[in-house]
Amino acid sequence: MKIAVAKGDGIGPEIMEAVIGIFDAAKLPLEYQYVDMGKWVFDKGFSIGMTPEAKEAIEKLGILFKGPMETPKGKGVKSVNVTARKTWNTYANDRKFQTLSGVDTVFSKAGINIDLTIVRENIEDTYGGIEHMLTQDVAIARRFITRGGSEQVIRYAFEMAQKKGARRVTCGHKANIMKLTDGLFLEVFNEIAKEYPNLKSDDIIVDDLCMKLVSRPDLFDVIVLTNLQGDIVSDLCAGLVGGLGFAPSSNIGDHISIFEAVHGTAPDIAGKNIANPTSLLLSGLNMLRHLGMMEKAVMIENALLYTLESGVHTGDFGDKSIPSVNTTVFAQTIIDNFGKQPIQNPKPSLPDFNFVPTNSAITKNPMLLSSKNEAHKIVGADFFIETTLQPNELAAVAIKQEKDQLKLVTISNRGTQVWPTGSVFTNLVNQYRIRFETEATTPLTQSDVLDLYTELSKDFRISSVEILSMWGDKKAYSLAQGQ
Repeated sequence: MKIAVAKGDGIGPEIMEAVIGIFDAAKLPLEYQYVDMGKWVFDKGFSIGMTPEAKEAIEKLGILFKGPMETPKGKGVKSVNVTARKTWNTYANDRKFQTLSGVDTVFSKAGINIDLTIVRENIEDTYGGIEHMLTQDVAIARRFITRGGSEQVIRYAFEMAQKKGARRVTCGHKANIMKLTDGLFLEVFNEIAKEYPNLKSDDIIVDDLCMKLVSRPDLFDVIVLTNLQGDIVSDLCAGLVGGLGFAPSSNIGDHISIFEAVHGTAPDIAGKNIANPTSLLLSGLNMLRHLGMMEKAVMIENALLYTLESGVHTGDFGDKSIPSVNTTVFAQTIIDNFGKQPIQNPKPSLPDFNFVPTNSAITKNPMLLSSKNEAHKIVGADFFIETTLQPNELAAVAIKQEKDQLKLVTISNRGTQVWPTGSVFTNLVNQYRIRFETEATTPLTQSDVLDLYTELSKDFRISSVEILSMWGDKKAYSLAQGQ
């Protein structure tokens, strides 16, 4: 089987060479096609951080194994890591965290064993990067949470948990505050959970989750979260097991999957042959399991665990009374320990299976649509305007633009209502949201909203507009704080 390999920047080529050496020693049935990605490719003028030939190869092969990569600072280019994940719709970021012998943490010293998986939605949320300045003082970002995207990652979490032999799947969220976006994610979680009655399912507010993770991480099994929250929580969990150097990462899609080290490129030690290849090796083992090479993956992982248990370590971790080894020696020691079992937490052997690639079957962009088809109607609009008027002064002007079917309902500033009720102690910025809603039974049209826009624009600079909708009898917009 041929896979695409990108060595990465900084220490990337060294640790990739070490891991490929381990794979070759294990006689894996893999062939490698090296592709050009990373900072050095940006520097050559390729704005997405990869050459067209690299993109074509990855899309043909369906598997990318990559080292850590750097995005040039101050050049206005997007992260090559995020671009790759989003371009190829690797919607599930799967990161496994486990206690490793020889890697001391407060939990290992306390005898608390950690074995948990964070599944992070990888495409949506604020990582869409759609931002605008509404005024010179006010920036806004759009946060996309979709039913289709949520279904993909949550179903993956349940399927993975079932294969892993997990007992519990937990949804981390902030639906108590973000009732529509996180609310939709939680709604989809609860719907899909019903299809897996053999797995315990529950949910937890993300701040409470973080508190519990740093006190009793052994209570959790599989946790699924939205993109930004999952990004933060997964790095938190890396800290629980010794850092990003021991945290593998898989980005799973229906057609293309990426396996990578998510730690930095460490340019200060690049070329010195002292970097720790453990994170990239563990990511590679996830890749082998994804490809059905279960027996080889278990053999290599047990050799790694035996090596760590024996006290062999690179300079960034381990018992300081034992001399550290360089990258090459660390990799060779793992090879020498093929066939050996660690005392603590040896990995059981599992049968291989045939991996069937699906990337060649796709000919057009998939459209994520749900079966929901409730009646839609427009019931109002939010106008985001720039002004330094006080709330009552603003309301007096806006009321003059009311139409028979559109009445001023509320004015808010930074999400907090300041009219018709509010507090003089609420600090304001020069950007308000004024909301008009209809009292009529006849639905509004987009033209009605545009007519009101035209009238309001005579008095205000309008920086953005949002249509207020209902599907069925459910309002599809949130209230202001204090409304």
